[in-house]
Amino acid sequence: MTITCLVIDDEPVARKGIAGYVEQTPFLSLLGTCKGALEANEALHRQPVDLLFLDIQMPDLTGTEFVRSLEHPPAVIFTTAYRDYAIEGFELNALDYLVKPISFQRFLKAANKAKHHFEMQRQPTQKAPSPEAEYFFIKSDGQFIKIKLEDVLFFESEKDYVFIH
Repeated sequence: MTITCLVIDDEPVARKGIAGYVEQTPFLSLLGTCKGALEANEALHRQPVDLLFLDIQMPDLTGTEFVRSLEHPPAVIFTTAYRDYAIEGFELNALDYLVKPISFQRFLKAANKAKHHFEMQRQPTQKAPSPEAEYFFIKSDGQFIKIKLEDVLFFESEKDYVFIH
Protein backbone atom coordinates (compact mmCIF):
# COMPACT_ATOMS: atom_id res chain seq x y z
CA MET A 1 0.00 0.00 0.00
CA THR A 2 1.25 3.46 -0.91
CA ILE A 3 -0.08 6.63 0.69
CA THR A 4 0.16 9.72 -1.53
CA CYS A 5 1.24 12.87 0.31
CA LEU A 6 1.47 16.62 -0.08
CA VAL A 7 3.69 18.73 2.19
CA ILE A 8 2.42 22.25 2.86
CA ASP A 9 4.63 24.66 4.80
CA ASP A 10 5.64 28.29 4.28
CA GLU A 11 9.13 27.67 5.71
CA PRO A 12 11.50 26.24 3.05
CA VAL A 13 13.68 24.40 5.60
CA ALA A 14 10.68 22.72 7.26
CA ARG A 15 9.15 21.86 3.88
CA LYS A 16 12.41 20.29 2.70
CA GLY A 17 12.87 18.37 5.96
CA ILE A 18 9.39 16.84 5.96
CA ALA A 19 9.63 16.06 2.25
CA GLY A 20 12.90 14.26 2.97
CA TYR A 21 11.25 12.22 5.71
CA VAL A 22 8.41 11.29 3.34
CA GLU A 23 10.90 10.14 0.70
CA GLN A 24 12.68 7.94 3.29
CA THR A 25 9.44 6.20 4.25
CA PRO A 26 8.71 3.32 1.84
CA PHE A 27 4.91 3.39 2.10
CA LEU A 28 4.67 7.17 1.52
CA SER A 29 4.78 8.77 -1.92
CA LEU A 30 5.46 12.51 -2.16
CA LEU A 31 3.37 14.10 -4.90
CA GLY A 32 4.59 17.61 -4.20
CA THR A 33 5.32 20.43 -1.80
CA CYS A 34 3.54 23.77 -1.47
CA LYS A 35 4.42 27.10 0.16
CA GLY A 36 0.89 27.79 1.35
CA ALA A 37 -2.77 26.91 1.36
CA LEU A 38 -3.61 28.64 -1.93
CA GLU A 39 -0.92 26.75 -3.82
CA ALA A 40 -2.01 23.53 -2.08
CA ASN A 41 -5.61 24.13 -3.10
CA GLU A 42 -4.54 24.28 -6.76
CA ALA A 43 -2.41 21.15 -6.35
CA LEU A 44 -5.32 19.22 -4.81
CA HIS A 45 -7.58 20.21 -7.72
CA ARG A 46 -4.99 18.85 -10.17
CA GLN A 47 -4.39 15.63 -8.25
CA PRO A 48 -6.04 14.51 -5.00
CA VAL A 49 -3.83 12.98 -2.31
CA ASP A 50 -4.41 10.67 0.63
CA LEU A 51 -2.51 12.64 3.27
CA LEU A 52 -1.46 16.23 3.98
CA PHE A 53 1.50 17.19 6.13
CA LEU A 54 0.18 20.64 6.92
CA ASP A 55 1.68 23.58 8.80
CA ILE A 56 -0.78 25.68 10.80
CA GLN A 57 0.77 29.17 10.90
CA MET A 58 0.97 30.28 7.26
CA PRO A 59 0.21 33.51 5.42
CA ASP A 60 -3.16 33.98 3.68
CA LEU A 61 -4.88 30.97 5.30
CA THR A 62 -3.89 28.98 8.36
CA GLY A 63 -3.70 25.22 8.05
CA THR A 64 -6.86 24.78 10.11
CA GLU A 65 -8.76 27.33 7.98
CA PHE A 66 -7.54 25.51 4.88
CA VAL A 67 -8.83 22.14 6.12
CA ARG A 68 -12.21 23.71 6.94
CA SER A 69 -12.38 25.17 3.42
CA LEU A 70 -12.08 21.76 1.74
CA GLU A 71 -15.31 19.96 0.93
CA HIS A 72 -13.70 16.51 1.27
CA PRO A 73 -10.33 17.02 2.96
CA PRO A 74 -7.73 14.29 2.84
CA ALA A 75 -6.32 12.91 6.07
CA VAL A 76 -4.12 15.45 7.85
CA ILE A 77 -1.05 15.39 10.04
CA PHE A 78 -0.40 18.90 11.34
CA THR A 79 3.22 20.04 11.52
CA THR A 80 3.71 23.21 13.54
CA ALA A 81 6.00 25.04 15.94
CA TYR A 82 3.05 25.77 18.26
CA ARG A 83 1.51 23.34 20.72
CA ASP A 84 -1.42 25.75 21.25
CA TYR A 85 -3.37 24.50 18.23
CA ALA A 86 -3.39 20.80 19.12
CA ILE A 87 -6.98 20.70 20.37
CA GLU A 88 -8.24 22.57 17.31
CA GLY A 89 -6.23 20.19 15.11
CA PHE A 90 -7.75 17.09 16.66
CA GLU A 91 -11.24 18.62 16.46
CA LEU A 92 -10.61 18.61 12.70
CA ASN A 93 -9.91 14.85 12.93
CA ALA A 94 -6.17 15.17 12.43
CA LEU A 95 -4.38 11.83 12.48
CA ASP A 96 -1.50 13.36 14.41
CA TYR A 97 0.07 16.63 15.52
CA LEU A 98 3.82 17.06 15.13
CA VAL A 99 5.65 19.88 16.90
CA LYS A 100 8.73 21.32 15.17
CA PRO A 101 11.56 20.50 15.20
CA ILE A 102 10.37 17.05 14.18
CA SER A 103 12.65 14.07 14.67
CA PHE A 104 12.49 11.24 12.15
CA GLN A 105 11.46 8.87 14.93
CA ARG A 106 8.43 11.02 15.78
CA PHE A 107 7.63 11.51 12.08
CA LEU A 108 7.72 7.74 11.52
CA LYS A 109 5.36 7.17 14.45
CA ALA A 110 2.85 9.56 12.85
CA ALA A 111 3.36 7.97 9.42
CA ASN A 112 2.72 4.50 10.87
CA LYS A 113 -0.45 5.81 12.50
CA ALA A 114 -1.55 7.08 9.08
CA LYS A 115 -0.70 3.74 7.49
CA HIS A 116 -2.80 1.92 10.08
CA HIS A 117 -5.66 4.38 9.47
CA PHE A 118 -5.63 3.70 5.71
CA GLU A 119 -5.27 -0.06 6.15
CA MET A 120 -8.36 -0.07 8.35
CA GLN A 121 -10.27 2.01 5.79
CA ARG A 122 -9.30 -0.22 2.88
CA GLN A 123 -10.12 -3.52 4.55
CA PRO A 124 -13.18 -5.11 3.01
CA THR A 125 -16.11 -4.99 5.34
CA GLN A 126 -16.71 -8.31 6.98
CA LYS A 127 -19.72 -10.18 5.75
CA ALA A 128 -22.48 -10.41 8.31
CA PRO A 129 -23.19 -13.90 9.53
CA SER A 130 -25.80 -15.68 7.49
CA PRO A 131 -29.27 -15.91 9.03
CA GLU A 132 -28.81 -19.69 9.26
CA ALA A 133 -26.10 -19.15 11.85
CA GLU A 134 -28.13 -16.75 14.01
CA TYR A 135 -29.94 -17.88 17.10
CA PHE A 136 -31.33 -16.63 20.38
CA PHE A 137 -32.14 -18.01 23.80
CA ILE A 138 -35.40 -17.96 25.73
CA LYS A 139 -35.98 -18.84 29.34
CA SER A 140 -38.78 -21.33 29.88
CA ASP A 141 -39.53 -23.33 33.04
CA GLY A 142 -36.26 -22.17 34.65
CA GLN A 143 -33.98 -23.24 31.81
CA PHE A 144 -32.58 -21.61 28.67
CA ILE A 145 -33.60 -22.93 25.28
CA LYS A 146 -31.60 -22.15 22.14
CA ILE A 147 -33.76 -21.36 19.11
CA LYS A 148 -32.46 -20.93 15.58
CA LEU A 149 -33.86 -17.82 13.94
CA GLU A 150 -34.47 -19.78 10.73
CA ASP A 151 -36.87 -22.04 12.62
CA VAL A 152 -39.14 -19.16 13.66
CA LEU A 153 -42.13 -18.38 11.46
CA PHE A 154 -43.40 -15.44 13.53
CA PHE A 155 -43.75 -14.00 17.03
CA GLU A 156 -47.09 -13.33 18.69
CA SER A 157 -47.68 -11.42 21.91
CA GLU A 158 -50.62 -11.56 24.27
CA LYS A 159 -50.44 -9.38 27.38
CA ASP A 160 -47.36 -10.59 29.34
CA TYR A 161 -46.68 -13.57 27.08
CA VAL A 162 -44.80 -14.07 23.82
CA PHE A 163 -45.58 -17.03 21.60
CA ILE A 164 -42.96 -18.24 19.14
CA HIS A 165 -44.32 -20.14 16.15
